[in-house]
This record gives sequence, structure tokens and C-alpha cells, in this order.
Amino acid sequence: MKDAIEQNKINWKRILIFFIIATAISNIFRFDIFELKSQLEQLPTWLFILTVVFLEGSGVIIGALIVIPFLKKNRKAEITLFGTSKSKSIIMAIIPIIILTVIGVKNKFELESHFYGLIAIIGTLLYCIMEEYGWRGYLQEELKTLKPWKKYLLIGTIWYLWHLTFLTKATVGENLFFFGMMIIGSWGIGQVAELTKSIIASACFHLIIQIMMFNPLIKNGINGTEKLIILIISVGIWILIMKKWKKENTIANTVYN
Repeated sequence: MKDAIEQNKINWKRILIFFIIATAISNIFRFDIFELKSQLEQLPTWLFILTVVFLEGSGVIIGALIVIPFLKKNRKAEITLFGTSKSKSIIMAIIPIIILTVIGVKNKFELESHFYGLIAIIGTLLYCIMEEYGWRGYLQEELKTLKPWKKYLLIGTIWYLWHLTFLTKATVGENLFFFGMMIIGSWGIGQVAELTKSIIASACFHLIIQIMMFNPLIKNGINGTEKLIILIISVGIWILIMKKWKKENTIANTVYN
């Protein structure tokens, strides 16, 4: 009984360590505190883009990779990179890569639009995977014993605080809107994580939000019609994949039990 209580116990110190590492490291690069971007611009454009993306997402994955081993000492962590199906995770990731490469993305770097579309979508997907290692791969696992509304409210709040949006020129209204988006996103992507146990599958839905609204590499380089095409095709296929995924999980659980 005592062991079961220890396994289900939330370690708030571990969460704090994760948050400090994630926020400190990522935001050094997100806010370009040491003005590294001007130096990195000497790199080939495609490598500059991927390097900046990697650095901005690095804090979250570093924080997660540090604390996850300690979490695993207490209990099994179910959400992994590929979840319960490596093939389905990879297929879900490939779909937006193909679509963005075919459509192409206008850009300020004067790169050919289709090549830039490939670089931008790979970079953005990499960034989303790095973030999802933290928010779903670690934090959702750490808080799994809470009631769903408490769990997703906490994840959304920590996700919002990590962005440090309140330190920018964003208005109160914009901050409240963004905070609400983080709560809704935590719930929505959290459902994907619960079904698939896959960080990559979760990152795909994180990616579509980035493309539609937030991502500076893509959002202004495609028009409304193109965004709609990306949204309908990607999410439509993903839903079909996840329906099959759910069915296979149900069969596997039935056989196992």
C-alpha cells in the first residue's frame, strides 16, 4: 500500500527543476539574450534556421531528459517518442512534411519556396517534438494521477508561464487569449497523448497549431486557402490513423487482459 502511494505521488520539486531548466535555457535563445543569431547568420540559411529552432526548443527537452529518469524510478512512464506504434507515428509526421514541401512557403530568406517549405516544416516539427517531450512526455506523466481538469489546467499554466509572454509587449487581452489557448491545447493534445502514448503524434497536433497561428517560419508564408488545405488533409488523415490506432489498442488490451 505504501509503495503504491509513493508511485502515484506527484514530485513538485521535480516539476520545479524541469520548469527552471526549460525556461532558463530555451528563453536565453528565444529572446536572443546573448545576440547569437547575428553570429549564426553566417551559417548557410537552411542550417541557420534549423540551428535556431533547435536552440529555442532545447530547454524543454533537456529539462525533460534530466527529470524523466527520476520519474521512472517511481513508476512506469507510458508516453514515449513513438508510443504504441512506431509506423503510425512516422506516417503522421511525414504527411505535413510532404504537403508543405509540395505547396511551398514564401520567405524572407529568398530561398526557393518548395525547398524552404521542406526546411521550415522539418524545423518546426523538430521544435514541436522537443516541446512535447516536456509537456506530454514528462509533465503529463508526472501529473497523471490528478483529475483531468486539474492536470490540464496545470500543464497549460506551466506551458504559458514558460513562454514568458507577460514580459513582452503583448497586451493583457493577448496574454489572456494565449493563456486560454495553452489550456485548450493541453487538453486537446493531451487526449492525443493518452490515446497514442506517442510524443510524435502529439507533436503533429502541436505542429498544426503552430502553422495556423504562431510559427514565424511558416504562418505568413502561406495564404488562408493553403492553411485550410494543410489543416483538412493533415487532420483528416491523422483522425483516420488514430481511429485505427484506438481499435488496435482495444484489441491488444482485450488479448492482454
